[in-house]
Amino acid sequence: MSELLPKALTAVIEELGRLPGVGARTAERYAYYLLRADKRQSTSLAKRLAELHDEVNTCPVTYALINADENISPLYSDRNRNKQLVAVVEEPLDIVALERTGQFKGTYHVLGGAISPLDGIGPEQLHIPELLKRLKADEVEELIIATNASVEGESTALFIQRQIQDAKIDVKLSRLARGIPVGVDLEYADQITLGHALEGRRTL
Repeated sequence: MSELLPKALTAVIEELGRLPGVGARTAERYAYYLLRADKRQSTSLAKRLAELHDEVNTCPVTYALINADENISPLYSDRNRNKQLVAVVEEPLDIVALERTGQFKGTYHVLGGAISPLDGIGPEQLHIPELLKRLKADEVEELIIATNASVEGESTALFIQRQIQDAKIDVKLSRLARGIPVGVDLEYADQITLGHALEGRRTL
């Protein structure tokens, strides 16, 4: 089928098809749309993609995504945020989801994923040791384990709980309430559901 289309268009389709959640037909539609659209749109997209890795850094404390010219996450350095209240999430986009509720005034800690042996992800690949250090350094009073409501998320939450107990760290542990359906990532949960989940968090 590839010989029926120009090589340049086929190459774009193949690259788009490598993106998660983008199937062959969707990749074809995206590529054809870019071809038909004003050339400036493709040029702008290419420019933004080229800048992506150079313009985005990771906060050395929270592991949230930050601008390249920032040393630390604004959500951590903000004096109005409560450093004694920390929500631990799997991925940086989960922060965006929780912030949209407008109800959380603490800080965050991004694990960088969830424990998933089938995918080759173990505790050593996650920012759990750094989390334990933060709990002590910032004298955290409550840790909200806001991992996704999935098998991997639950396993990760349990592992973190055990690590804190083994380290004898005195902190209140809570988990997002079951307002979030099983199998739905925080990134895709609606604001009302997330708001109720924050309000109804329970102590572990």
